[in-house]
Amino acid sequence: TKEFFGNKTALIALFFFSLSPTFLAHGRLVTTDVGAAFGAFTSIYFFLKAIRQPTAKNIILAGVFFGIAELLKFSLILLIPFFIVIGLLWWIIKGDSLLNVVKILCAIFVIGGILIWPTYQFHVWNYPPEKQKADTQFILSSFGSKFLVDAVVWMSDKPILRAYAQYLLGLFMVLQRAVGGNTTYFWGEISASGWKIYFPVVYAVKETLPFHILTLSAILFAFWRVKQIFLLNSLQKIRNWTREHFIEIVFLLFIGMYWTSSLKSNLNIGVRHLLPVFPFTMVLAAKFAAQYLKQPLLRLKYALLAVLMLWQAVSVISVYPHFLGYFNELIGGSRNGYLYAVDSNFDWGQDLLRLRQWIDKKGVEKIYVDYFGGSDTDFYLGNKYLPWQGSRNPNDMPKGGYIAVSATLLQGGRGKAAPGFDQSTGYYLWLNKYEPAEIIGNSIFVYRIN
Repeated sequence: TKEFFGNKTALIALFFFSLSPTFLAHGRLVTTDVGAAFGAFTSIYFFLKAIRQPTAKNIILAGVFFGIAELLKFSLILLIPFFIVIGLLWWIIKGDSLLNVVKILCAIFVIGGILIWPTYQFHVWNYPPEKQKADTQFILSSFGSKFLVDAVVWMSDKPILRAYAQYLLGLFMVLQRAVGGNTTYFWGEISASGWKIYFPVVYAVKETLPFHILTLSAILFAFWRVKQIFLLNSLQKIRNWTREHFIEIVFLLFIGMYWTSSLKSNLNIGVRHLLPVFPFTMVLAAKFAAQYLKQPLLRLKYALLAVLMLWQAVSVISVYPHFLGYFNELIGGSRNGYLYAVDSNFDWGQDLLRLRQWIDKKGVEKIYVDYFGGSDTDFYLGNKYLPWQGSRNPNDMPKGGYIAVSATLLQGGRGKAAPGFDQSTGYYLWLNKYEPAEIIGNSIFVYRIN
């Protein structure tokens, strides 16, 4: 960011990155989302260097980081059409040779493809070819395109191509899941096919209000500025302006492409899936802020930015260490987050040890637990733990007993079925007549049954 836009923009972007609740929550977890943000940002950075200064070094680095991005998360397959679009745009506004642009794109894709091979060759090293072929055929039996499935199945037992077949298997599995969806809770409803408003709403309530204010201001200014430019009615002036702001245009196009892909997906399980666009949004918002830290009213502008940054810091640090469950003041903060979205937005089983500490503190002898997460309930709770499932009859719960339910499972059992959803719902509505005896770290609700 410093290289493209200078010190002020870089410092402001770094501040918002460092105090992003989503990066703080997921940066410490072994998932693909933060890696995908890194892959998208670095690969686009080196791609921009390669087309603007097409030296052998820049092209090789662009290819290497493109390959790294593809290895980090399958959704970054979007970089292929994105790079093609950006290459064509550069050719149009720069007037460069189309052949040169095509050569750069081909070199980047080939280098990235070569990098993918050894990683997936390691995965199939001791995988019997006939087993790989049978597994591939079975897993992709419901995939939409028979032509693509047949091609991958054919590749899956060929010595040189097996690694690429395994990569494509993973890619197609992700595409299948994005179409198929995932049963989840959102804003009072349960669905397996997703909601068109899911990502806009979750992004609005999961990210900080100061950052939204800065982003919205930048968007409004950009619309006003672009309108002014295009009213000039001069193709050459528009072309010159586009060339001067090429990097910002590239960032905006990636944000638009990734958001469009996310909105079309039925897999609505967390704002973390939008993390690849976060760095670009932060840089553009920071550029807007830095651009206006100048006369007139310089002191007032610094004061307004200082207020936003202080608000950001207080809002995020105040929820420590519960960054995963951060929700902004628009809905009343993190305590109300479970009413809107759960799963990786709020509850990934992170509070099981805190539940044990509460049990010991209160001297609870036995507690029924319906836990959502990857930790071992027996290990943490020992002989105090009694298993519970939402499908059980509430009458099985003894009077005076305790039950602890993870927010994801609790809301899954209290939300109403969305249109087209035909699975069981409403099995935790009986808990509505009780006030929680304790809420553990925001994500586990403990009830005393009287």
